[in-house]
Amino acid sequence: MAEAVAAAPHSLPSGRTATGLAFAALALLALAACLLSIGTGAVPIGPARVLEVLTGGWADPMLARDSLVILNIRLPRTLLGLMVGAGLAVSGALMQGLFRNPLADPALVGVSSGAGLAAACVIVLGDRLLAGLGIPGPLPFALLPAAAFLGGLAATLGLYLVATRSGRTSVATMLLAGIALGALTGALTGLLVYASDDRQLRDLTFWSLGSLGGATWAKVAATAPAILPVLVAVPFLGRGLNALVLGEAEAFHLGIRVERLKRLAILLVAICVGAGVSAAGVIGFVGLVVPHALRLTLGPEHRRLLPACALLGGALLLLADVAARLVAAPAELPIGIVTALVGAPVFLWLLLGRNRLADA
Repeated sequence: MAEAVAAAPHSLPSGRTATGLAFAALALLALAACLLSIGTGAVPIGPARVLEVLTGGWADPMLARDSLVILNIRLPRTLLGLMVGAGLAVSGALMQGLFRNPLADPALVGVSSGAGLAAACVIVLGDRLLAGLGIPGPLPFALLPAAAFLGGLAATLGLYLVATRSGRTSVATMLLAGIALGALTGALTGLLVYASDDRQLRDLTFWSLGSLGGATWAKVAATAPAILPVLVAVPFLGRGLNALVLGEAEAFHLGIRVERLKRLAILLVAICVGAGVSAAGVIGFVGLVVPHALRLTLGPEHRRLLPACALLGGALLLLADVAARLVAAPAELPIGIVTALVGAPVFLWLLLGRNRLADA
């Protein structure tokens, strides 16, 4: 015992060093993904040229074409992908900590399904509503992300009201109600698909599979105020989520205000995922795979896990977007197809590896 106590102070720096190296590797991966995303497209641009433009080379007339492509098209797409990926991954970690289940997903709280139904209503019914009111022209496309954001928040609020009784929120009830809401919104979306014409059907399909192709500086400016504050705030929930792993009663006795933690976590997930879905459509597996993989490598300590999820989630979504641009070039695959094709096998591999460790 004395030897163990004497060795303990020497083991702590090595653990911190390992964590620091892991975060440095994740930061480098995110940086490499950003450079690759900015340089990939119909006009290939090397990393050195990208760095030259970003560090002040846009004023050089010799770099005018590359500056136009980078600053007006690819940089907003990269920043949007980085934010959406980070938001989805962090939301997944919050949900897994809240439900005390590593298989939980942000879609369980109804954000994605509510946002998808609201978007489908705008796509299918918007033009008809304008025509009925005698207003000419198509519905402004800016209403689509706004409707998706409000739909996600409304669905989450409805689930919260269903699961809350006498000031206490039942996580199990919210989980079951989320499954029911997903089935209901899926059926209603199916009815809208049945009633849509060819153009609306294409829009619905593209939205449901997700894409960063419509990224603009205006969309980045609209998404950043919703996602960035959440990314800054969630690490402060780490201590409460760590205590919640022991159980709600144990967390309460440790001084955690459990009900406030639940409400805050659900609200942050609704804001973050709602903004992500409104900007890029429905993208799966990022919020499920990233936290699960990092929990296996970095451990369950949420004060480390949540920032790590932001880095890896943003990098993963950017790499998936690069693959979506390259696989069927010059066409572009929906990014949700890429994340599902990669995420599902990786998730199964993680599960099988975990089961083998448990059996051993």
